[in-house]
Amino acid sequence: MSSFLSFKGKVWSGYIIAFLLLLVSYFLIFYTMRESIQETDSVTHTYAVINKLESLKTQINEAETGLRGFVITKDDRFLEPYHRAIGELPHTRAEVKRALALDTDQQMKFDTLENLLERRVIRMRESLAAFIANDLAISDSMRMRRESTKNIMDSIRIYVDKMQDVENHLMIERKDKLSGLFDNTQVVASISLIIAFITLCYSLIVFTAENNAKQRAIQKVKEYSAALEKKVAELQLSNHELQELKSVEKFTSTGRIARTIAHEVRNPLTNITLATEQLQEITADNKDSAVLLDMISRNATRINQLVSDLLNATRFAQLDFHNADITRLLEETIDLARDRIELNNVKVEKFYASEPCIVSVDSEKIKLALLNIIVNGIEAMEKNNGTLQLITKKNGNKCIIEIKDNGKGMDDNVLQNLFEPYFTSKIKGTGLGLTNTQNIIFNHKGTLNVMSKPGEGTSFLIILNLVA
Repeated sequence: MSSFLSFKGKVWSGYIIAFLLLLVSYFLIFYTMRESIQETDSVTHTYAVINKLESLKTQINEAETGLRGFVITKDDRFLEPYHRAIGELPHTRAEVKRALALDTDQQMKFDTLENLLERRVIRMRESLAAFIANDLAISDSMRMRRESTKNIMDSIRIYVDKMQDVENHLMIERKDKLSGLFDNTQVVASISLIIAFITLCYSLIVFTAENNAKQRAIQKVKEYSAALEKKVAELQLSNHELQELKSVEKFTSTGRIARTIAHEVRNPLTNITLATEQLQEITADNKDSAVLLDMISRNATRINQLVSDLLNATRFAQLDFHNADITRLLEETIDLARDRIELNNVKVEKFYASEPCIVSVDSEKIKLALLNIIVNGIEAMEKNNGTLQLITKKNGNKCIIEIKDNGKGMDDNVLQNLFEPYFTSKIKGTGLGLTNTQNIIFNHKGTLNVMSKPGEGTSFLIILNLVA
């Protein structure tokens, strides 16, 4: 009886200890996940504040550019962006003010910024009224205000930059904390798995003498293990999705920066073009002036094309989806690169899946993305000594395409900047090929990963959804 009670006490004590440890681990996981959600919300809020501050600066610049264009050309169309920006400013200011409601320091800076914005808006309205009243001629009062107006705009930019710097620093801190929380979650999950393993071993040892009790204990441990494995799988999936989200977020940020750059470049470029056209009409008989003005016009057109290329490489585009076999698309892409392959005497090795990999894609866009990767691989390999491998396989509902070369490879610095616009290690490269490739893959809801080491070649891994 005493031995039975001792055995039963061991069983119950084992259950109680395991239950308490698991309860603590689940509580820690719950707490960490809740903190992670709060930090994610904080990071999102910081991004929103930075974007709204950038919108303020863009709107006041757009208003000033529109007014300047009207003064230069006397064309009423330039007043459309001016009036639109002036109308949007109060709403954007109100959004920023609400977003900074809990930050006293930033509120004080924003109060000063609001005062500067109000002064600049009043100056622009007064200048417009004076210009119209003076029969569309620049008055002396407008000339006298140029320097003070410039100082106000400089102050606005300085205050916006200061506030964005504060938010960027805050965002970095919050991202670091969020990363730490994810690390803690993984540690807690690992501890939970260890607890489950210990509980299983304890149960197997203790219930050797009594088969029925042992079976019940094993069943319970299996249930705990399944629950823990499910949690771990969910955490791993969340971590993978977070990595993909970071890549998309980086691409979106790059596109937003590209649009801002395009806006800031095209506004003065429009003024240059208009002024050049007017000067060409005025100096039509002067050959020297005509040559110089033609040079200005051609280079303005070239700048505009470069801006357009950047926007196209970072913009989500409309696609013409239809079902296609990825093997056929790879073969067609290889045919497009046939001249380069033969010129460099590259050996092509194909390891295609035995079953067709049918995906819903825009064939021409996907072939362009594949061609960019293949051409990069050919150019990275030594002539007469290159081997290009094309691999396809199925993994669940995913189609995996791997393109490998035995070229010179890339270091970590190049890998980190590989998809950045205008980043290139080629002498004649534009730096937009892989940016456009990443854009195409993201448009297809796919993922693009790169693995490379110096001297060991490079492998591009593309994952697309199979057609159900």
